[in-house]
Amino acid sequence: MKKIRFSTVITLVLGVFVIVLLLSPDAKAWVSRGLMAIGLYKPDLATDKADKLEQPSPTEAVGKPSVFFTDGDGDRIDAANQQGKVVFINFWATWCPPCIAELPSIDKLYQQFKDNEEIVFVMVDVDSRYEQSKQFMADKKLTLPVHVPSGNIPGHWLGSAIPTTIILDKQGQLAARHEGMADYSRPEVVEFIQKLIAE
Repeated sequence: MKKIRFSTVITLVLGVFVIVLLLSPDAKAWVSRGLMAIGLYKPDLATDKADKLEQPSPTEAVGKPSVFFTDGDGDRIDAANQQGKVVFINFWATWCPPCIAELPSIDKLYQQFKDNEEIVFVMVDVDSRYEQSKQFMADKKLTLPVHVPSGNIPGHWLGSAIPTTIILDKQGQLAARHEGMADYSRPEVVEFIQKLIAE
């Protein structure tokens, strides 16, 4: 009987690990959350209103026209016209590993602000599958409010990649935009939102 070499066992274990990573969105999300935990994925946030990110051109003014999202009860929110409130919008999908990875950090952020009437959280399922997304949130023990698009989303809000997160200030202007995965539970994000609320 041949003796199994240690290197063969390691190779097999690593091979199985790579296959699982390639096939399982949850496994990819788990690895991504680990990378976020060590600080590799920080959201791009402006620290000064003069440094706002990716401002739309004057012909693409935020808030014109209205941008509607609908929740499971059929209630519509006009996200672009929530004057007097900060609006945190995340575009995501249940099949997207980076989206899945950042959801717990967004949920932590939401928990800190959920009782504050001066901020609105809108989690937009880009596939418009409300029931599936709501069940997904429940399965992951997340309490984020799920919405689906009720019309066109401006290109300067959502480009061609998810996850994408935008934050609108109280005047409906784009205060921050981050494309890709990020850790939104970081102290600088909380501070950024608190500053917007205080304005």
